[in-house]
Amino acid sequence: MPRFAANLSTLFTDRPLEDRFARAAACGFKGCEIQFPYTLRPEKLGDLTACNGLELTLFNAPPGNWAAGERGLAALPGRRDDFRDSLEVAMPYVELTDCPRLHIMAGVVEEEAWPEALETYVENLAWAAEFCADHGVKALIEPINTVDMPGYFLSRPDDALTILSEVDHKNLYLQYDFYHAQIMQGGLTDFLEANLDRIAHVQIAGVPGRHEPDANGEVNWPYLFGMLDAHGFPGWVGCEYRPRGKTEAGLRWAKDFGISAPAE
Repeated sequence: MPRFAANLSTLFTDRPLEDRFARAAACGFKGCEIQFPYTLRPEKLGDLTACNGLELTLFNAPPGNWAAGERGLAALPGRRDDFRDSLEVAMPYVELTDCPRLHIMAGVVEEEAWPEALETYVENLAWAAEFCADHGVKALIEPINTVDMPGYFLSRPDDALTILSEVDHKNLYLQYDFYHAQIMQGGLTDFLEANLDRIAHVQIAGVPGRHEPDANGEVNWPYLFGMLDAHGFPGWVGCEYRPRGKTEAGLRWAKDFGISAPAE
């Protein structure tokens, strides 16, 4: 059975972040992920996951200046030192939570800078993969659709495969988000079956709308969950969706997996 992790940046958002761990555990989640955990001290994050019986499965490396429009640093020419410093910031969170996966965001790049950005991206990922290996954490890259994030440097799963081959490091993996992939490329089944050994983490959200992964969309979720199960996918499935209403009310899709609103 697939293992589902609650994304605490998008679920249970009617409560402060510190309260969401207990809410996720009460609904039956055994894992959680956070987009950016840096408002918490790493020690506090470790306590919150452990005390609620959760495994922190994934978080993002610092993205740069988010308010200024930065969405990652790995592909930004001239920002090598900033990029490396950002991974240093992430490591205490890795070490004090035993988180096994770190998503490294490429960033938003102007089209005319793409040739230089590609060279920068490959160089930075090679360094990051080795740096992360030294700290016992897998380095991941994720294609993100350019409807939600215009100008994002890595947007198609096939391009991510090219990057993985170009970097050619055993500690660099793909983070496959079905939502982004369906928008940009489609062919979810074929891609998953052909590349399962390179995928270290999966994320889900309904298409369109990025809501619950249920029947109110164009993706056949029971089929995809069954395929992950049939292939023995060992990773986690991150629930990075935006509920239509209260999170608990929208968990009907997960009832067969032991996840549901707790009894009153």
